[in-house]
Amino acid sequence: MGVLGQYNRNLRLISQVFTDARIVARGDRVQIEGEEKEVGQLERLFGKLVEVAQGKHTPTPDEVRYLIAQVRDGEDLAGVLTDVVQVTHWGEAIRPKTAGQRQYVEAIRDNDVVFAIGPAGTGKTYLAVALALSALQRGKIKRIVLTRPAVEAGEQLGFLPGDIFQKVNPYLRPLYDAIYDMIPASELDKYIQTGRVEIAPLAFMRGRTLNHAFVILDEAQNTTHTQMKMFLTRLGFGSKAVVTGDITQVDLEGRPSGLAEVQHILAGIPGIAIVHLDRRDVVRHPLVKAIIEAYERSEKTQGQAAETDS
Repeated sequence: MGVLGQYNRNLRLISQVFTDARIVARGDRVQIEGEEKEVGQLERLFGKLVEVAQGKHTPTPDEVRYLIAQVRDGEDLAGVLTDVVQVTHWGEAIRPKTAGQRQYVEAIRDNDVVFAIGPAGTGKTYLAVALALSALQRGKIKRIVLTRPAVEAGEQLGFLPGDIFQKVNPYLRPLYDAIYDMIPASELDKYIQTGRVEIAPLAFMRGRTLNHAFVILDEAQNTTHTQMKMFLTRLGFGSKAVVTGDITQVDLEGRPSGLAEVQHILAGIPGIAIVHLDRRDVVRHPLVKAIIEAYERSEKTQGQAAETDS
């Protein structure tokens, strides 16, 4: 049942996609007949599903959809759905679900500075927070610092009610949401009080040196050249930095994105990795992937129209 799913729902999903093959499941055996290419893809798919099930994880229909898409694209499935990054406080294992996510996780483990560039829903922030908590709990680092720029309201925070922390809290809410998924609120409060976890706007990073820390800069497409340089030079001994963002959603007005620039400035430096995620790595509601594809088509059409007019 772990491979085929409850009431064979995974098997039915696979059969709906691979229409040129005949799949027959009897007991613990699956027989596949049909066109050579699809048979080869199905062998890889079922081999991966067996590996995942042997790891005591039952693949969900959404996870099966991710695997199907990757198999059809010829992606390397090593580590996908089998590499446990962190376990939530209710016992759910957090795993890279796509080849791009697996590459991202390995990049963070192997490098001190990692840039993750890709659309919404690709797990950029979520996986980084999971790896940070794992490092903290294993004693690899002394603290986690989560930060993001506050620019959605044009940085005119004075118009918002409350003190400075109340003003910036809405901008930092997504970081709280990610970390609340992994540890209870009471534990996070304790971490914050003892300084083991700090969540602050990017402006608060200036002038600091962060030693033995796992630092995550989220929504980095909204940093300027100066802000990005300032952030990266905060890195101290025994620290790791992960910078995430989507360069198609820049909210800066009339200024270039520091994230768009930095991937060219720092390319090729040992210890720095740049990972590009795309719509194949989207692990949210299936409509999110469709929305991203629709916008990409629209923007491509508009770009071609602009070139024709010029």
